[in-house]
Amino acid sequence: MASRWENLVVDAHDPARLARWWAEVLDYQIVHEVTDEVEIRRSPDELPGLIFVSVPETKQLKNRLHVDLRPVDQMAEVERLVDMGARRVDIDQGEASWMVLADPEGNEFCVLSGTGLVG
Repeated sequence: MASRWENLVVDAHDPARLARWWAEVLDYQIVHEVTDEVEIRRSPDELPGLIFVSVPETKQLKNRLHVDLRPVDQMAEVERLVDMGARRVDIDQGEASWMVLADPEGNEFCVLSGTGLVG
């Protein structure tokens, strides 16, 4: 029997702030919140979700796992995300069809173009 993907857990210095940021990015909602943990999903009964948990240390290295976003308009979405507090990141991706950004705590993610290879 195969497993079912339920959540992706993200370490965060400020889980509530980072969860709210990603909820706005993805048009998700908060479905669970306690002091050191916040879960967001598209809707309360739709999996998978993202869970943000409190950790004392800050991010040190490039992520080994990241989120890929595929908007209708890549440049408009990058502009929106940067206005929300993301920053552009160079991870030696070269001339790629995707753009690498980092969320407010430095977690890298890709914004894909309408077509092309996945980042």
